[in-house]
Amino acid sequence: MRYVSFFFLISFSLSLYGQKAGPVSALSLEQAKGFGLDTVGGLGGRVLKVTNLAPKGAGSLAWALQQSGPRVVVFEVGGVIDLKGEKLKISQPHLTLAGQTAPSPGITIIRGGLLVRAHDIRIEHIRVRPGDNFESPLSGWDTDGIAVSRGNAKRVHIDHVSVSWAVDENFSATGQRTKGWGYSASDVTFSNCIVAEALDYASHEKGRHSKGLLVHDYVKNVAVLGNLFISNDRRNPYFKSHATGVVVNNLMYNVGNHAVYVDYIIDEWERSSLQPGNPKIAVVGNVLRYGRDTYSDLALVYGSGDVYLRDNKVFNLQQKPMPHRGSAVKLLEAPPVWPEGLKAMNVNRVEKSVLANAGARPWDRDEVDQRIIDSYKSRSSRIIDSQSDVGGYPKYPEVRRPLTVPDENISAWLQSFKR
Repeated sequence: MRYVSFFFLISFSLSLYGQKAGPVSALSLEQAKGFGLDTVGGLGGRVLKVTNLAPKGAGSLAWALQQSGPRVVVFEVGGVIDLKGEKLKISQPHLTLAGQTAPSPGITIIRGGLLVRAHDIRIEHIRVRPGDNFESPLSGWDTDGIAVSRGNAKRVHIDHVSVSWAVDENFSATGQRTKGWGYSASDVTFSNCIVAEALDYASHEKGRHSKGLLVHDYVKNVAVLGNLFISNDRRNPYFKSHATGVVVNNLMYNVGNHAVYVDYIIDEWERSSLQPGNPKIAVVGNVLRYGRDTYSDLALVYGSGDVYLRDNKVFNLQQKPMPHRGSAVKLLEAPPVWPEGLKAMNVNRVEKSVLANAGARPWDRDEVDQRIIDSYKSRSSRIIDSQSDVGGYPKYPEVRRPLTVPDENISAWLQSFKR
């Protein structure tokens, strides 16, 4: 584990408090390194065009993800990809999935999720809305929105993605607990995302299961940056045994029983030769606002992990300040890990920044994302049991637009779609 020096702590504190409120801008990640932030994904490889919205077959997203070698996946079609209860698996490394290239309304994946089991993956500007797949409560059907899983899943950056209505977690970074270090995901960043409305009493076999983002045991170096967590009961996010990471400049609203949670389940280790240990994370510059489903007296960080806390704000329904940590949380004097070059935004700028910049296409929000943003502003968002509680799966018409791919400077070309 890389520990932070006293010199870094002083520099970090000065940079944090030296910022002044100004125009709405996003948390800058341009100079940040590590935690998957600096992976090139598939840049330098082939450009593959998705030309239809079928769940599989030639020209589909599934086909593009299955190809080998460095590749940039772009879209000549926009609309809804219905996975009909299946998952899209990413098992080949060096991929950039560039959802910003799709014509409006962009790409929305429903009735399934993405499973990442490869390294150097960049996923950006798509929406994933699994829902309950029309299954009955307790039937056993469940899926994450996007799961980054096992030891090969490293250097993964998920940026400007909207995930809602998952039956398991909206997001997760997981692995094989009983094997220890090296068998779980590592160096993963979730940034500028909307993490919303994970389904509670739905088709999960355990019953109530509204969960935002899980960082599993032995998952190393996970950054959770500039996201909107809204109306997920728990795991906003949850770091388990031995996990390390940072939670920076997120906006959290109407979480239920837990916001940031740090702990582990001792019963899960009874048959293991390994011993559990506290997660170690930094929690900096976050805003938590209670909603109608929020447990009374909820602290920003709860559980029994090791946590560096700085420049956070917590408000109850009466706009009164509330606790930042539970009594069992062990405070650290410096961040246990930190992405090189990352500068946290002052907490007073976080709310406007996240509302303006989070989600798949902040320049072109679909009706679901816009409703979610509006429900924050009106303080009306609630934890839900089914996508039908909020209008059901989206039904966007298929839209086509041919793409002319330049011979060079693909990165700048991809950037030009974000307007």
